Formats: sequence, C-alpha cells, structure tokens
Amino acid sequence: MPEKRPTERARRARRAGKAPSTQAGEFVREEIHHVREGKHGARSTKQAIAIGLSKARRAGVDLPPPEKGQVSEKTRRSAERAHEVGQGRKPSRRRPRVAKAVTEVMKREGRGAASQEALSEQARSAARRRSRSERSAAAKKAARSKSPAKRSAAARKAARTRAARR
Repeated sequence: MPEKRPTERARRARRAGKAPSTQAGEFVREEIHHVREGKHGARSTKQAIAIGLSKARRAGVDLPPPEKGQVSEKTRRSAERAHEVGQGRKPSRRRPRVAKAVTEVMKREGRGAASQEALSEQARSAARRRSRSERSAAAKKAARSKSPAKRSAAARKAARTRAARR
C-alpha cells in the first residue's frame, strides 16, 4: 500500500501538468526509500523501480503498460492489470497470503539495489538505450516544465557541476 505522501505529491504533479512518468517517479522514490531503510530488499534496481511503477499504476497514475515485445508477456499483463485497477475498471484482487509470502521473500533480498552506485548505473544504462536527440528533447521538455525558481536553481547546480569537473 503506497503511503500518503507520494500519492499527494503525484496528485500535485498531475495538477501542475507533469507527465505520468513524473507522477510515477514519486512512487519509485518511495520504493527506493523502503529498500534503503530496510523495509524490504530488491534483487536489482530495475525490480525496485518496477515495484514503484506498479504502485503508481494501482494508485491511479495514468501510466500505460509497456508495449508488446518491450518486456515479458507476464510483466506486461501484470502492468495492464495494475493500470486497470488504478483506473477503476477492475476491482483490486486482494490476496493476503500471497502478499505476505512475497513480503517475506523480499525481506531476504539485498539492499544494494538502492545504493547510489546501483541507481547511477541504472540511469546511465537507461540513457545509453536512447538516442542523443531523444535525450536532448527530454532535457528541453524538463527545462520548459520547470518553474522559474526551479530553473534558476538547476542552472546554479549545473554551473557548480561544470566548475567541479574542471
């Protein structure tokens, strides 16, 4: 069950006109936090992200399931169901015994999936799969959807980063 804070933040992002993936980011952040604080582990960073996306879909974020061929059929069906539950088209199928078993298994997984190094590696590998023009378009869109104060803060941070690299 997602906590109240990410749900509220996602709603705020939605009102601000942010993309569904940005809204879902709040749930992914919550999941990474859960792994870090030891609530449960994750086999990989990808798994932790997937759990967050699933929670976002179930909470009503209009994040479409992946296309056929992008992920395994089982994963795609699971995402489809989560999306339908979140959109109120299907009732949530509660299975307490299964949920408890999954939680117990997840508790035995490692915590390294939420480390700074693992997240950084995941971000880099995800970026490598996109073309230069796609990355550039995403950056431009992000800059456009920022408020002036946030844009100014981002510019200062970028300047600091450039200065540190010299």
